[in-house]
Amino acid sequence: MISISAVYKFQEMRSANSSKLHDLDMLDEVLKYYDRRALPTGSEGTPTVVSCGIFIRSFGSINPSTMDYEVDLYLRQTWYDHRLRQPNLVKPLDLNDPKLVQRIWKPEVFFANAKHAEFQYVTVPNVLVRIDPSGQILYMLRLKLRFSCMMDLYRYPMDSQVCTIELESFSKTTDELNLKWTDNQPVMLYDNLKLPQFEIERVNTSLCREKFHIVNVFFLGEYSCLRAEFYLRRSVGYHLVQSYLPTILIVVISWVSFWLDVNAIPARITLGVTTLLTISSKGAGIQSNLPPVSYVKAMDVWMGACTTFVFAALLEFTLVNYMWRKRPETLPGRSMPTIITVKSSKAVMDSDKGDGSNVTTPVQTTARFDTKLHAKRIDKMSRVVFPALFLGFNIAYWLYFMY
Repeated sequence: MISISAVYKFQEMRSANSSKLHDLDMLDEVLKYYDRRALPTGSEGTPTVVSCGIFIRSFGSINPSTMDYEVDLYLRQTWYDHRLRQPNLVKPLDLNDPKLVQRIWKPEVFFANAKHAEFQYVTVPNVLVRIDPSGQILYMLRLKLRFSCMMDLYRYPMDSQVCTIELESFSKTTDELNLKWTDNQPVMLYDNLKLPQFEIERVNTSLCREKFHIVNVFFLGEYSCLRAEFYLRRSVGYHLVQSYLPTILIVVISWVSFWLDVNAIPARITLGVTTLLTISSKGAGIQSNLPPVSYVKAMDVWMGACTTFVFAALLEFTLVNYMWRKRPETLPGRSMPTIITVKSSKAVMDSDKGDGSNVTTPVQTTARFDTKLHAKRIDKMSRVVFPALFLGFNIAYWLYFMY
């Protein structure tokens, strides 16, 4: 047997379906005499006000080489159209019929800084039209867009960027259409939204006006536009692991040459050339992901300094090896032979026997500059000078670019 509650539930569903069909019939009746070319407030002589809001589902693929980023968002637009006012409607009508969108007036807006856009069709066209009994229209659609973002990479990878989304009226001037942000949270972000290399510090929204001219002669008019600014700070953790730490280790490894013996020529040459080639290839890999800008970036300063330290270590060995292999030279001003008196072995034996004679034998020698000793001193000095200079460079580099 069928319970009484099931019967009541069936009747309520049947009543709801019949009421919705009744609302759709009324909407069809209204649309018979509806002109989608006319503005909702065209007969009143006032511009139509459209409130816009953006819900960002995903935010990423920020590419400094192409200076753009991708966003998956929901665009919400709300306005009043007294021609669709139906007090007899039971409740607001929610429809996702693209044909209905074509039959009613809707704002002709576009994203001014968008480089590419896609409308979502899976699994159905992602569009919603809500008609309120008071005549308020909610038009919402889902888009995937790629926006341009002019980046300043002077402090890369410790930089902060400001990327924008610009929404403008395409064909209606401010005398016909005014865009404004919704009063409550005009730009909303998905709760679990995370960016791989950036952190969103804050989002600012503002109004703007755009003026268009043709050949600077004919003035087309002033158009309403909206701008959302995303303040992004790059997370340096990725670059610390992938760029800074490996290059620091390469520089430190090049200093091992200072502790090797001067005669270990193959080992020191192999170490110096290998570290130089390694850091050069590392710098080329980093630069391949960046645009060829005309100014010096923070990463360029770092890679240039590290390459200089490695190259200087190789030059230090060249100098030390040259001095080690060079023949000793007579010191200037000491070229005359010096006579040094020493006791001969026979004189020493006679003195031990008690003979009072003291026999001396003249020996001729020359004061010379010991280049091998000086070469070793250079190696010992380099063990302290190179790390001290690199530490000083690090302190100056991080203080300047981080603050």
